Amino acid sequence: MKKTVVLVILFVFPIVAYLFFASGVNNFGKLPVLTENVSDVSELDGSLVLDGKITILGFLGNDVDAKKGNAFNLNQKIYKRFGDFNDFQVVMVAAHGNEEKAAALKKELGELSEVDKWFFAFGSSEQIEDLFQSLGTNLSLDDNLATPYVFIIDKERNLRGREDDEDEGLKYGFDTTSVAELNNKMVDDVKIILAEYRLALKKNNANRSK
Repeated sequence: MKKTVVLVILFVFPIVAYLFFASGVNNFGKLPVLTENVSDVSELDGSLVLDGKITILGFLGNDVDAKKGNAFNLNQKIYKRFGDFNDFQVVMVAAHGNEEKAAALKKELGELSEVDKWFFAFGSSEQIEDLFQSLGTNLSLDDNLATPYVFIIDKERNLRGREDDEDEGLKYGFDTTSVAELNNKMVDDVKIILAEYRLALKKNNANRSK
């Protein structure tokens, strides 16, 4: 019996402690709002909206093919994991003229997972730049109107992120070139915002039943 207790202390407790601390402080509160009232993608595509949706927003710009790897990373690590949740969507913004390339990319992604909640919105250079600027980040688009970063937008069109990230401090977006960042940070943050809305829904339902 004593040996069992000793083994538990030596091997199990360190693992539990590691998982507890590795999960990060963000798991124990709401995901901070960094920017309010982000512009809606309906200004680019009237069939798409951010209101009422939990959106992963990205910018592929003028060269969709150059960002294929980023899209596949996002699909594998984030979309496939959370795509079944209600009101969840991925919206990728690209410049006019990239419609065929975007359709081809979506077809390729569809060979790996369902892509019914993966959308593309197309706009002019000015529209894309205006939408990106409305995020109010410390990042910028490149010469092709693209960025490897994607952003979490809540149902009220607020940009969510981290105020005290251990590596960056204020963290607005997630680098899709880094599988480690998607796995270790973005998965965690998407879980938090989904949990927020599930908890709010439960509270509303409980109040109605009283």
